[in-house]
Amino acid sequence: MQRSSTGTAMPAGSAAGRRARPRTRSGAGRLGASALAAVLSVLMAVVAMQPAAAQEDYQRGPDPTVESVRAQRGTFATEEISVGPGHGFNGGKIYYPTDTSLGTWGAVAVVPGYTASWDAEGAWMGHWIASFGFVVIGIDTNSPTDWDDARGRQLLAALDYLTRESPVRDRVDAGRLGVMGHSMGGGGAIHAATQRPDLQAAVPFAPASFSQDASNLQVPTMIMGAQDDTVITPGALDQLYATLPAGTPGAYVQLSGGGHGFPVWGNVNVTRLTIPWLKVFIDNDTRYTRFFCPQMADTSGVARYQHKCPYEPAVR
Repeated sequence: MQRSSTGTAMPAGSAAGRRARPRTRSGAGRLGASALAAVLSVLMAVVAMQPAAAQEDYQRGPDPTVESVRAQRGTFATEEISVGPGHGFNGGKIYYPTDTSLGTWGAVAVVPGYTASWDAEGAWMGHWIASFGFVVIGIDTNSPTDWDDARGRQLLAALDYLTRESPVRDRVDAGRLGVMGHSMGGGGAIHAATQRPDLQAAVPFAPASFSQDASNLQVPTMIMGAQDDTVITPGALDQLYATLPAGTPGAYVQLSGGGHGFPVWGNVNVTRLTIPWLKVFIDNDTRYTRFFCPQMADTSGVARYQHKCPYEPAVR
């Protein structure tokens, strides 16, 4: 039996009873649909907010200026620790910001050129780059005559050590990593980026990329050379850059001087471009895109610049 709205008992199968039930279900359905729509609206709004929040969280340091990226030090105090041989490479040094209040840092592994040591060739940039908000691991190679592909494998081993075993592993964001190198080490940076496409940035200096071209690169890559380099000539780098896929963010910077050794001394023309590239693609920091797009903000010391503007950091 079922009761009517007046409290009178009616057979469940009567016409009035049949009419009462559908009205009750229909009202609940309308209420449920409205509530579901409201919930979905809130969820969509929260999801839409996520990328912007994630990008903002990676910003490190004050708003940049042309002068600040040319400085020999950023705003973060740094320390260094030595790494012994093993772990897939021949040891090296780690440079890192001492600040622990901002969470984890992006990181970059760097390898020197053919027959060179890290201390002799690349150590000058360790504290320099770290002071702008990155962890840097500079390595020596298992053999000073290792080829570009071997150097690439050792760069990847260095990143794995840095993020999994090193004393500063808890300071590093394993999802925001890059590679750099000079000459044969620059070819190593290309090899590493080809083998691990989920890296965020690559900066090969005068790369001797004998084992591969750039046709398989998906990692944002800035190739840097010198107009007066007679070892890895501008023509060779023109050909290499031309193989970079159209869909891969890239740039080619030709410095007006410095020869083949332009990255082995405290060259501000190297760091003032390297730091913004790392900031844009490792830190998702769009404050630094203006140094590249729509044109280079500071062209001093630059003979030629090719780019693929605009540069949009990946949303994570």
